[in-house]
Amino acid sequence: MNLYTAPDPNDVERVNVEPVNARRNRQPLYAPRKKIFPKRAEGPFRRFKWIVMLITLGIYYLAPWIRWDRGPFAPDQAILIDLSSRRFFFFFIEIWPQEFYYVAGLLVMAGFGLFLVTSAVGRAWCGYACPQTVWVDLFLVVERAIEGDRNARMKLDAAPFSFEKLRKRVIKHSIWLLIGIATGGAWIFYFADAPTLAVSLFTGAAPAVAYATVAILTGTTYVLGGLMREQVCTYMCPWPRIQGAMLDENSLVVTYNDWRGEQRSRHAKKAQAQGLPIGDCVDCNACVAVCPMGIDIRDGQQMECITCALCIDACDGVMDKLGKPRGLIAYATLSEYSSNMSLATDGGTTPIQPSRVRNEDGSFVSPIRHFDWRIIFRPRIVFYAVVWALIGIAMVVHLAFRGRLELNVVHDRNPQYVLESDGSIRNGYTLRVLNMVPTPRDVNITLVGLEGATMRISELGKEDGRSFTVHAEPDAATTLKVFVTRKPDGAEINEFLFVIEDTDRSGRATYRAAFNAPGDVK
Repeated sequence: MNLYTAPDPNDVERVNVEPVNARRNRQPLYAPRKKIFPKRAEGPFRRFKWIVMLITLGIYYLAPWIRWDRGPFAPDQAILIDLSSRRFFFFFIEIWPQEFYYVAGLLVMAGFGLFLVTSAVGRAWCGYACPQTVWVDLFLVVERAIEGDRNARMKLDAAPFSFEKLRKRVIKHSIWLLIGIATGGAWIFYFADAPTLAVSLFTGAAPAVAYATVAILTGTTYVLGGLMREQVCTYMCPWPRIQGAMLDENSLVVTYNDWRGEQRSRHAKKAQAQGLPIGDCVDCNACVAVCPMGIDIRDGQQMECITCALCIDACDGVMDKLGKPRGLIAYATLSEYSSNMSLATDGGTTPIQPSRVRNEDGSFVSPIRHFDWRIIFRPRIVFYAVVWALIGIAMVVHLAFRGRLELNVVHDRNPQYVLESDGSIRNGYTLRVLNMVPTPRDVNITLVGLEGATMRISELGKEDGRSFTVHAEPDAATTLKVFVTRKPDGAEINEFLFVIEDTDRSGRATYRAAFNAPGDVK
């Protein structure tokens, strides 16, 4: 006996739609693409996607134009990948090529961050912040504004060729191309001074590589975001096939709760009159109509699902109209779903029985499990979060205490030493003094060890000594040719130190060098 009387669902709009990527009806790998016309969704998840889209696109397009004063000897663009001088500037942080380990650290953090997010809330990255998702959303905004919502777009697509159809298509694709051009243009602004490069682009004076990069990114943005859309996620992206290893029974994923939705019925009153068990799903297909991936979430978990949760918004809207509690489609864990499903089917021995999960007043029975935020803070999630945080802290600490004065030394290989007329032995070295701050400074170079030896710096003249002061250019490597001369004294010590130090003692670096002499093992 069904104890819950469902409201009349006749007022609910039903959509005649078949899921393009239905799990129950898999298409061959090389089947022609079936177009998907997602319907506009309304609800909190859709609003959250709008916010994420505005923030991410705003950062991407506007970040190169932010200024940051680093003084007269460094660029004033806040975020700049300066390939010509091999530097990466990020506000007050400057990364040199030999500090590439910071980039490696960021990549490791990104990997653990992706593991963390996927283990906790499934493919939330794919559904909200992935560039492919963001640009597809942007392209759909343009498409809806010009061609209308789902039914209007389907009608236009099926209509014979006409001037009106041509006009709308030309406007739509032209705007898509402009978005692609803006995308490529914004990208190259990260590699040069944005205002200067913008003027060069429009006057035809920019380097050929800039125009080629804009053209390539325009094409890829247009094709991937406007034409291929869901196919990129299904066939080109590896993450749908990897995510299974990241999920466990306590990961939040978008789930159709068939323990309360089945049996589906479009005619609830007739089914009740016949004594048939009915669930909350009225088979309106609203969840299918809004899905940008063309799946039916009621088929269960599928590789194509990007966890965008638009089906939740659509279903919650229908439940509100019917006066039923939200959550027929919701974020849920496998453990919650399995527990509730076991209750609805008496441990799997019977079909789903609505009377087992509902009280007479329509409320859910107390054994029904609902989502508890505490389940997110489990050992696996804590481990990923701790590793992610430790890498970040280590990088911040290293950044805070790293030296901004470095020294690289290369010993001459041919010849390794020179015997002078007075019997002295001379070795040649090439020193590169790295002044890693955007201000010039004077640096003392001192020879430590190798008693009795002197050095001569070609750039400073023919004077010999054990210490010299050189001028280091701002944010640059100053190359010096240094000759170290030692009189033969029978000592076997053949190692010494080059020590450089800022005159105001704000930076210091050392390099242990070898002094070659006749008879040394090479």
